[in-house]
Amino acid sequence: MLIRPDHKQLQYSGRIDFDNPEAPVFVYPSTYVKMKFTSDTLKLVVENHRDCWDNYLGYILDGVQGRLLLPTSGKVEIEIPIPTKSVSHEVLVFKRQDSCHIVTFYGFKIDDDGCLYRVGKKPERRIEVYGDSVSAGEVSEAVMYVGKTDPQHNGEYSNSWYSYSWMTARKLNAELHNVSQGGIALLDKTGWFGQPEYIGVENTYDKIEYNPALSELKPWDFSLYRPHVVIVAIGQNDSHPVDYMAEDPEGEQAQNWKEHYKSFLETLREKYPEAVIIAATTILCHDSSWDDAIEEVCQSIGDSNLHHFLYTRNGWGTPGHIRIPEADEMSDELSAYIESLGEGIWEDEPVKEVVKEA
Repeated sequence: MLIRPDHKQLQYSGRIDFDNPEAPVFVYPSTYVKMKFTSDTLKLVVENHRDCWDNYLGYILDGVQGRLLLPTSGKVEIEIPIPTKSVSHEVLVFKRQDSCHIVTFYGFKIDDDGCLYRVGKKPERRIEVYGDSVSAGEVSEAVMYVGKTDPQHNGEYSNSWYSYSWMTARKLNAELHNVSQGGIALLDKTGWFGQPEYIGVENTYDKIEYNPALSELKPWDFSLYRPHVVIVAIGQNDSHPVDYMAEDPEGEQAQNWKEHYKSFLETLREKYPEAVIIAATTILCHDSSWDDAIEEVCQSIGDSNLHHFLYTRNGWGTPGHIRIPEADEMSDELSAYIESLGEGIWEDEPVKEVVKEA
């Protein structure tokens, strides 16, 4: 029996392209679909669209995590093994990686006599993260390389479940939209994403589909998700190809970056008037001049709901990507900081009353 993507008992989270409700497209890391069901068999019907790396989907079946290797192209059915028979099961299928690939979801297949049940409600707290590979959980599973440079890999170690972003959201019992892409910087022509042209956050933050190598660009409707907390973790890939902030923090290029960073924060404030915005980088090694620049910008804006957060080992914790224990460390510090801001930050925006003319 095919459970189609528009079935009312399926639960989704993340920036998802629902233009075709029978074939939604998963783009961002941490995007998921959840289902509670009875069946002795379970299959996932998907089509992968690859740009780079080997591509995997993650799943959590009855509390146990696994991963599924995807073909480079073509519509396929992939079995998710059910090791134990029980009255009911719950499965959460999620995107482990960023837009190194996108996935079209066509539904689940279960036994013909299977049934679906309502899953639990999503958390009422909502977080959104704008980040790079660290926020996406890239190479997070290479735990034998804690505090070291990355091993050779082809995507197999990347897992957004173990990103500090999703760990933080789970510790705070919050839903997460993880708007993160490996290699991305703030400005075009810098960073590592979208070579050889290189595409910056300024041209991706407002889109569902944003990788021109994979699909037509599509805008995001910001009214569909209203975060209480917005984390901006950009400023580490911006030193490529030239670390101009370290070389001359008062120079023309540095000033230009600060102006654009300020404009980006102010744009997010326009999108989310009531949200707490937290500007940060990570414990991945980088020159402290970038954090100094972020502090300068935050001070210049003078927004009481804008905060600059630094981790204990900010900028010097590791020369490689953040592994699971390091992400746990970061999420402990970040979630504690967010909680210190008070329970009031989780209140929803007031509903604007529409007054009709007589």
